[in-house]
Amino acid sequence: MNEQHSLRSTLEYGQELWKSGVDGLSSGCDAHLNGRPLADVLADSARASLGLATLGACAGLLLPNRRNGMAKVIACGLVGGAFGFLVGFGWRTRELTESMTRLAAKQVGDVRDRHWLANHPIDYA
Repeated sequence: MNEQHSLRSTLEYGQELWKSGVDGLSSGCDAHLNGRPLADVLADSARASLGLATLGACAGLLLPNRRNGMAKVIACGLVGGAFGFLVGFGWRTRELTESMTRLAAKQVGDVRDRHWLANHPIDYA
């Protein structure tokens, strides 16, 4: 009985942490966007990342030796382009990511603090 109660309370605590994290991510996204649709922000970031994707693809095409075959040259170009795009996209969306992470961490921290205080009551008397 005690183990089942402990498991249930642990699962409820985990669910509460999960919900607070998701709510924090949503709140951080809304706070950063200021009413703009998320799709527009992501599309703008993706368009701005195409330059770095092109640069990465060119660098990837130059890396392999021509004797190794055309398939390896194309594969390296694709990998370089994908890497360039991801770097550019990550850089362009860093403020959105920071806002979402900050508010999620704050809300999860609040839940953790309430849980700790419930298990370790402070008696000032």
